[in-house]
Amino acid sequence: MALSTDMIICEDTFDALDLNLLMVFLRIYKERSVTLAAKSLGVTQPAVSNSLAKLREKFGDPLFTRVGRGVSPTHAADKIAAELCPAMKQIEVTLISYLKN
Repeated sequence: MALSTDMIICEDTFDALDLNLLMVFLRIYKERSVTLAAKSLGVTQPAVSNSLAKLREKFGDPLFTRVGRGVSPTHAADKIAAELCPAMKQIEVTLISYLKN
């Protein structure tokens, strides 16, 4: 089955951003903590901080601000998460359907 032109993805967009960074973004968004995000992802806190720095540069926004021991999303982060969560969920559903165990 050939893809219609509206289904073709601009590769330049994905070349500009590692999709794993989006998983880090969503985990920080969910946990409201860089430390807890790192723990749940099974990586170090500095690794998540480095990923967040890359995300901030790519999006041109701080994305999260320090609040006590955690972080609070910026307005931009809320908007990004609102659109990104359903898209990532659809990717997950597709992968579960087609990947072999």
